[in-house]
Amino acid sequence: MQRAFIAGIAMALFAGVISTFIVLRRVSFLGSGISHAAFGGVAIGFFSGINPLTTALIYCIAVAFAIEIISTRGKVAEDTAIGVFFSGSMAMGVVLISLSKSYAIDLFGYLFGSILAISTEETYIAVGMAAAGIIIFSFIMKDLLFITFNEELAIINGIQVRLIKACFLLSMAVVIVIGIKIVGIVLISALLVIPGATAKLLGQKFYGIVLISAIVAVISTIAGLVVSYVYDLASGGTIVMILVLFFGIAFLLRRRT
Repeated sequence: MQRAFIAGIAMALFAGVISTFIVLRRVSFLGSGISHAAFGGVAIGFFSGINPLTTALIYCIAVAFAIEIISTRGKVAEDTAIGVFFSGSMAMGVVLISLSKSYAIDLFGYLFGSILAISTEETYIAVGMAAAGIIIFSFIMKDLLFITFNEELAIINGIQVRLIKACFLLSMAVVIVIGIKIVGIVLISALLVIPGATAKLLGQKFYGIVLISAIVAVISTIAGLVVSYVYDLASGGTIVMILVLFFGIAFLLRRRT
């Protein structure tokens, strides 16, 4: 439980910050696509005997940049490119997993999360990656906000748009891989969207929205772990259900005002 709390809080902080920009940039489907594409990366790890989290990170980064390149330089819409990689990665994962002889128990943890079984090494990795991600993201946050609302003006002002976008995609891939052990591949997209969506309903100024998003993500993670431990429930699913509850409350409060 101690390792679960440490890793969960670190991941939630990072996810909360990223979620704000995912919602503001309206790329929720991109986050969902990359998170489900991680299944292909995990399958590569099982098939090759390499740590699945390592292969998932490399694969998610590759998919994120591939989607960006195809959608910006080619004649394919972004949602179409996401759909291609989404389905292709899932199909590849199924094929590779079917060729593996011992996958059933471990695979369930990667799909739906196994935070209570997280090791000390994985905790250090999760905290380190989250801390590094937050530090890097703090340097690009202002420019990314500028790009989000007016990309053409950002280019005119000399902002390295491609570099900032690359850092954003890299950050998204990192938080997805961290979240795989927390809530699983199937549910990580919820952590990428719901905190930011909830914060947008409650906040007005940008930094206030970022703060609310991070707080919602952290409180939901802590509450989900406690409730899942007390009532012997699936931790990943419980965390996401509490996130949805927060979103529902925020929606009702917004309607009254």
